[in-house]
Amino acid sequence: MLTHNTYFEGKVQSIGFDRNGRKTTVGVIDTGEFHFGTGAPERMTVVSGELVIRVDGTTDWRVYPAGTAFEVPGRSGFDVRAAEPSGYVCEFL
Repeated sequence: MLTHNTYFEGKVQSIGFDRNGRKTTVGVIDTGEFHFGTGAPERMTVVSGELVIRVDGTTDWRVYPAGTAFEVPGRSGFDVRAAEPSGYVCEFL
């Protein structure tokens, strides 16, 4: 079953599905800066564009261009900046 999620007045949208027994989402982050909380650990892979990320509890912003990934602990969160619309795949670990 597919689920559609919309955040931040439509500026972040994703389609969720189960793959190999794990929840996965595929989505797009529009231009802007947003904060996401995490319940479970996540691995985000940037598939188009570029995202700039700061994980909760850190001070450094890190750049992730298409083809790279980052992980965020569960019960945490991260800030994300996008200078242009960027695509991602999020795997819930």
